[in-house]
Amino acid sequence: MTEFYDERDQMDAGAREAALMASLPAQLSFAKANAPYFTKLLADIDPAAITSREALATLPVTYKSDLVAAQAAHPPFGGMNATATGDLLHIFRSPGPIAEPEGRQADWWRAARAFHAAGVRKGDICHCSFSYHLTPGAWIMDSAARSLGCAVFPGGVGNTDLQIEAMAHYKATTFCGTPDFLKIVLERARELGVDVSSITKAIVGGGALPPSLRQLIQTEFGVTPLQNYGTADLGIVAYESPAMEGMLINEGLILEIVRPGSGEPVAEGEVGEVVVTILNRDYPLVRFATGDLSAMLPGESPCGRTAPRIK
Repeated sequence: MTEFYDERDQMDAGAREAALMASLPAQLSFAKANAPYFTKLLADIDPAAITSREALATLPVTYKSDLVAAQAAHPPFGGMNATATGDLLHIFRSPGPIAEPEGRQADWWRAARAFHAAGVRKGDICHCSFSYHLTPGAWIMDSAARSLGCAVFPGGVGNTDLQIEAMAHYKATTFCGTPDFLKIVLERARELGVDVSSITKAIVGGGALPPSLRQLIQTEFGVTPLQNYGTADLGIVAYESPAMEGMLINEGLILEIVRPGSGEPVAEGEVGEVVVTILNRDYPLVRFATGDLSAMLPGESPCGRTAPRIK
């Protein structure tokens, strides 16, 4: 029987949509009042009138190039942050260069739901092999695991043999990292004769997971890697469940699929650019274009979760 993270996993689809739309006026009003970039961008917008996807689609899209330009003109966050830099938990620097904040709220990146869907529970030992250096990748995973009550080994990148030794020593149950590094670790552990069979769960991102690679890892090592999709700006946007039929859109955000360059929503099922509005009070990004392409999938996941899905 499927165990769910909270009641929102099974929330009626219509009720979820209504709740998201009802949250928009207050969120936009907050962004307009507290984040200088959005004060200017939404100057002629009445937040109280934005209560539907159709109304949301009339707002300007913020592109990555806009973010880079804004941060260059008004460092560090281009006026898109509503929380002062010194009041944040972490501040990051990604290639671009692009600055990203992390607020103090537990599971700020909204990754715990993805971990829970992958079977991670209190008492699990998570081995995180994303980079802890400069960029937020590892911290996204680390915060999710800790919020669920797990211990985390901060493996970082490289030092493959040492990481394998740590996995065996601590009997890690969950791997977090790129799909390619998961394969490397499992194959190298076998070569060294080191038992890492305690790892039964794998949450991967930051790289491609073609069906052939997933099948190899499943067949050879008995581990089924599940993907999540996120960005350093937005946190976890969507994630896989064990059904592995598309990616479930995360809670706490509004995702649109739009025609690239125009911001106009595409027809249901058509491929377009992923644009996201996050319901976040520290970094209230509105219609932020990811540069990634996807499409909506029809119906609900067979796993029992009712969130809409993307390919």
